[in-house]
Amino acid sequence: MPPELPTPIAGYFAASNAHDAEALAALFTPDAHVHDEHADHPGREAIRNWAADTFRQYANVLSPLEADGQGDATVVKTGVAGTFPGSPIELSFRFVTDGEAIRELEIG
Repeated sequence: MPPELPTPIAGYFAASNAHDAEALAALFTPDAHVHDEHADHPGREAIRNWAADTFRQYANVLSPLEADGQGDATVVKTGVAGTFPGSPIELSFRFVTDGEAIRELEIG
């Protein structure tokens, strides 16, 4: 059974698996940032572009496996499958939320 996740984080996984970059970017605060694959993506437009590129390049599907609160963050151990070498893999998604929006996401 997937873990119970805060609303914006659950929305992130739903939008990602729907490959909907617009809906995904809308879940973030205007000044949010994402750190993935050694690169930073600051602001909604950059996040939208990063998501669209990721969906196009990897056709990824995310499966939340476990969630753990760590201070002001929620870390979600996630199964990631797609069109990349070594698929499937497990990655940690570290979310910091601000109310009903995501302020930070670090994937590693």
